Amino acid sequence: MSDSGLDLMTGGSSDPGRRRVDTPPRKPWGRRIVALAIVIAVVFGGFLAYGKISSFLGGPADYTGAGTGSVVVEIPTGSGGQQIAAVLAKNDVVKSAEVFYQLAIKDTRFQGIQAGFYKVPKQMSAEYAMRALTDKSNMVGAPGESSVTIPEGSRVKSIIKIIAAKTKISAADVKAALDDTKAIGLPAVAKGNPEGYLYPATYVVGPKTTAVELIKRMVAKTVAVAKDLDIGTRAKALGLNGEQVLTVASILEFEAKKDEDYAKVARVLYNRIDDGMLLQLDSTVSYASGREGDVFTTPDERNSDSPYNTYKATGLPPGPIGSPGQKTIEAALNPAQGDWLYFVAVNLETGETVFSNTLDEHNRAVKKLEAYCAAADDKIC
Repeated sequence: MSDSGLDLMTGGSSDPGRRRVDTPPRKPWGRRIVALAIVIAVVFGGFLAYGKISSFLGGPADYTGAGTGSVVVEIPTGSGGQQIAAVLAKNDVVKSAEVFYQLAIKDTRFQGIQAGFYKVPKQMSAEYAMRALTDKSNMVGAPGESSVTIPEGSRVKSIIKIIAAKTKISAADVKAALDDTKAIGLPAVAKGNPEGYLYPATYVVGPKTTAVELIKRMVAKTVAVAKDLDIGTRAKALGLNGEQVLTVASILEFEAKKDEDYAKVARVLYNRIDDGMLLQLDSTVSYASGREGDVFTTPDERNSDSPYNTYKATGLPPGPIGSPGQKTIEAALNPAQGDWLYFVAVNLETGETVFSNTLDEHNRAVKKLEAYCAAADDKIC
């Protein structure tokens, strides 16, 4: 390559007739050979050291295995190996950009990666990442489209914001679509309220996709999952209907911090209902008050007359308080076996939760939470 900014004459004199009287006398051959030998030794030693270090480190950092969970990544049109590697590393698909790039420059499969959106696991080895990006079944959207992911437990208010931020559909159009319950296919059991019926998943949005079309797909996904899980039939075995199962599942999204606790919290709710006890859930109270940012509520909030205030109103609230995912729906349909009547998270970072049969046991667990909060950062409690 050439560069117009380079001076091609910097290596010598511009006057060919000039005598080189300023040329220093040459050093004796013996000294020159010694100096050259030292340079060679240093360079060779450096190569040996680098080879040992590289061998010891085993190359760029890499995950092992096929990964876990999922994330949607966008491979932009015209991306090269370094760009794609950077996208994967940024989304924690691979451990480092370098490890994927080193594979890409020597692997012919890389040429088969197309621009678009891919739903792939996180924390994969570079090899598994290459397989994922060359597997067309993982492609969930083409160039020109956008991808929007609705997390489990999302409420209508936040879903509107997510759609507006991730697509070209405006918040106003989403709100208008939600009001047109017939156009979006909202089931009659929802009584006009879309809360809990916008299924949490990743959706591809084309440049001409309307708000009604997108929301209709979310509702249809909820209906399809309900049908696949046979919610109606299985709910009857619990003395509930399908709407109530979605309500319980939506509560689990907020009240349980670990997957293994979903079914245990569901059992607590059912035990309290069977015993005629108030559910006393801060999650339903904060839904009514609009509180965000923590897991606690105030005495005023717990004294409201809202039907979602489970400190005063008996039984389940009148509907879901967010969009439940399949894990919490399954837990609501398959509660754990146990006599627990109380539960409380005693560590808000790890999600460690204590389940109790008696009020005395529960009060001791609450003291653990209080001690945790006394020692924790104010932003946590």
